[in-house]
Amino acid sequence: MYFGGNRLTGRSFSLQLLTGFAADSCEGRYKNVSYFYSIRNKNISAEWKTRDFVVVGLGVPVCIFILFANLLVMMAIIVNRRFHFPIYYLLGNMAAADLFAGISYLNLIFHTGPWTIGLTQNEWLVRGALIEMSLTASVVNLLAVAWERHQSIFTMQLHSTMSNRRVLMFIVGIWVIAIIMGLVPTMGWNCVCNLKACSTVAPLYARSFLVFWAVLNLITFSIMVAIYTRIFIYVRRKSQSTLPYMLNVRQNDTLVGLMKTVSMILGAFVICWTPGLVILLLDGLQCTSCQVLKYEKYCLVLAECNSLVNPIIYSCRDEDMRNTFKRILCFLCRRDQEQEVEPSNIYSDTLKTDGLLTEKYSDNGNHNHRERISF
Repeated sequence: MYFGGNRLTGRSFSLQLLTGFAADSCEGRYKNVSYFYSIRNKNISAEWKTRDFVVVGLGVPVCIFILFANLLVMMAIIVNRRFHFPIYYLLGNMAAADLFAGISYLNLIFHTGPWTIGLTQNEWLVRGALIEMSLTASVVNLLAVAWERHQSIFTMQLHSTMSNRRVLMFIVGIWVIAIIMGLVPTMGWNCVCNLKACSTVAPLYARSFLVFWAVLNLITFSIMVAIYTRIFIYVRRKSQSTLPYMLNVRQNDTLVGLMKTVSMILGAFVICWTPGLVILLLDGLQCTSCQVLKYEKYCLVLAECNSLVNPIIYSCRDEDMRNTFKRILCFLCRRDQEQEVEPSNIYSDTLKTDGLLTEKYSDNGNHNHRERISF
């Protein structure tokens, strides 16, 4: 077979046809990120605006506080032996998920606005994957907490008898699921090769993925709310009847207080994340009259606040946790003060020693002088 004077075999001709077809079938493979934004009418400016400065100026301090607060929670659980139980290990992993969320938001802040234009497709997908991982880790972790509380309370125990090895397996499993869910769009479930399926809020994501992700998380939220509601009703009923006789007063108060704390964490999580998931769901369903871009930024800020709220709930609801926070902070402050005061202490101690030696020698000299006079 001859084309333009070149002889092609049947196999090479078929290979070229397939290669050309694959290249043509993936329209957006070599397009930049701004192209996907333009086809979905989501404007990004190359110039810095007041809103961009506000986002960076407020976002960075908030993210730093999120990192510090959740590190403090994790340190408190490690330091205080009263927290060495499965429920607190899972709450510590929740703090780790919030810490990871803070890192994700920090990365998002430095890759948003005018910076978005310079991103490659892979960088943009990784930016989204980090946020998905943090959300998935938090959701699955809350499910694990719900299961642990269900096992403990319905067997009339303050803490479950789950071994540390099993808790570790739970935590590893949570992060494996989070990583897999975060990498799903990067591994192919995107709209790079099907531009008609691109969403508006996340222009490189396929609408089908947004629907799947939003529905999956909203169903999980509903299941968790149902489980926690059942547990809370059971605890309230038992605390007024048989539970006070099976547990002492302190254990009963701790059980009820712990359930209230976990319920507040779940409530804050649902309140902060549900609006954003609804926006993604509406975008995935092609709701053109919903104006999803108008509310996108507010929903993202609300979701970011969730990682900030949890440490505040811990400190307000749990007295032991609050006291541990104080101990850690006081220890850090006292250590800094000791390092500053140490040289002056050495100097003052040296002066005191010299003074004592001077007094001692002067006393000895006076004593010898008196002895000489008496002779």
